[in-house]
Amino acid sequence: MDFAGAVDGYSIQRSTPSVEDHIRLRRVGGLSEFSREAVEQGLPGTIFSVLVKHEGVAVGMGRIVGDGGCFFQVVDIVVAPEHQGRGLGKLIMSELMGFAGRELPESAFVSLMADVPADRLYEQFGFTRTAPRSVGMSLRIRRP
Repeated sequence: MDFAGAVDGYSIQRSTPSVEDHIRLRRVGGLSEFSREAVEQGLPGTIFSVLVKHEGVAVGMGRIVGDGGCFFQVVDIVVAPEHQGRGLGKLIMSELMGFAGRELPESAFVSLMADVPADRLYEQFGFTRTAPRSVGMSLRIRRP
């Protein structure tokens, strides 16, 4: 685990979240939930990840996933509600985009799905809306 730094009592670590932290942070942050099995299968696909901890407890995270060469997606950007408003989301994005700028191929396509009003945060890092040239689409697999 590489240590990225500390800000105002928060530690920022370059580390993939545990399955438990991933599930908990997405739940408390109001993001869509995934089954434990899905998280266990998905976390190994992490290219780069950041955890924000406060008093040893994960309170924020963000990940880059992808194929390792052409396509990458920024996912799981979340800060627990009681820790929001302190610039932690921006700090997470700064770490992720720093990695992207240093390590990803110059021709890499980096995308994300932005919830409103978080889109304003992502615009600060150079993300732009793709419409009308293209539009984001999604499909959630559901079994009865």
